[in-house]
Amino acid sequence: MSEPDGNADCAEETYLDVTGLLCPLPVLKARKVLAGLPPGAVLTVDSTDPAAVIDFPHFCSETGHSLVDQGEADGVYRFRIRRKDG
Repeated sequence: MSEPDGNADCAEETYLDVTGLLCPLPVLKARKVLAGLPPGAVLTVDSTDPAAVIDFPHFCSETGHSLVDQGEADGVYRFRIRRKDG
């Protein structure tokens, strides 16, 4: 997996590498980054924590952010989260 090089469907995309960190740190770090982004911005997160496949969807449903997509390659889980409006 390589770092995202941007995407035409979003105005701003930010990358966060939390590989090697375990629950709850990946979600806590993502929450902090998202708080500093403008509404509609996308955060791409790479994590190696197996619990992340449960934690990030739950985090998004609880906070109102949108989980744009998620996937896994070579033990790295990637999540793209669109920051909620407002």
